[in-house]
Amino acid sequence: MRVMILLLAATALLAATAFAQQGKNASIDPDHIYFTKPVPSPVTEIVEPVEGSEFPLHIIYVEIVDGLYAPIGLRKPPGNGPFPVVLFAHMNGGMGVRWIREWTQNGSWTLEQFLKAGYAVAWMRYRAEVEDTYGKPLVEGKQEGRQILSRGPLEYEDAISIIKFVKTLPYVDPNRVGYLGLSHGGEMLMKIASEYHGLRAGIASEPASMDYLAKRPPAPGTPRPPETLTVNTEEMQRRATAEARKQLDMSVAMKRINAITTPIFIEGRDRDHHQDVFRLNYELLREAGKDVQWKSYDHDEHGFIFVKRNAEKVYAPDPIQMQAVKDAIAYFDRYMKTP
Repeated sequence: MRVMILLLAATALLAATAFAQQGKNASIDPDHIYFTKPVPSPVTEIVEPVEGSEFPLHIIYVEIVDGLYAPIGLRKPPGNGPFPVVLFAHMNGGMGVRWIREWTQNGSWTLEQFLKAGYAVAWMRYRAEVEDTYGKPLVEGKQEGRQILSRGPLEYEDAISIIKFVKTLPYVDPNRVGYLGLSHGGEMLMKIASEYHGLRAGIASEPASMDYLAKRPPAPGTPRPPETLTVNTEEMQRRATAEARKQLDMSVAMKRINAITTPIFIEGRDRDHHQDVFRLNYELLREAGKDVQWKSYDHDEHGFIFVKRNAEKVYAPDPIQMQAVKDAIAYFDRYMKTP
């Protein structure tokens, strides 16, 4: 029996020695599985034509912080680049690849103008907004050799993962990555820029920055105004902005604002019911000495920066939309057309 035990022990030792001599563990999960040859990643890119456009759509699945995937719809000018790239965030998240396909085919006039101006572009999809969760830091630890997070990742952190990913693409200049976000997507820019400093410049169009600026909620029973006001004079806007300032937790708001190093263009909308927040977002950046620009437009539609096909299935941007997009391209040109 003793001889049998010694033989078994020797066999186990030889097996362990041979196992160790195979080389470094190439597994992404080394605490649980061992092998020396890395497993290749699957194909994560699909190319599709875009109606009426010379610029095809590349649907790419980007791994985000917790190992899941967020889709982007990337398009680039002809050639190998490296190109400057602008990432686009339309309001709240969710809806995945179908959203990208629908908006690429029917709501990409604005992105087409950037493509013609020499930019690569990408619609982003990120997870839906989760209310009342912003502010707690995301801390990554280890448990049984794998990730354990202090909280679930939020939508703006998906966007940070996407920004980092596009910088690795061979046809993208990693030093010239911009961001244009509308409404909640504009607020996301503020959250991103407070924690991540790898954007060359950003535009927050009608940024709904109430959460970011730590604005206290209105009193119960306060009537909600229509999204587009009939009249909102400059004096009315000034008074509303001053009143909104009183509703902020200013110590929290300015701590976030002071962390920003990215140049930002805030686009307002004169008769929007949140124009006070748009303007206040700009004023706080200016007061903190940040590189910030402001311009407001008198348009009937929230989200006017993104032009959609009309009932006749054609793009028919109005003069205000054309000017806003022209201003946006000129802004990015200033920061991103030089390496």
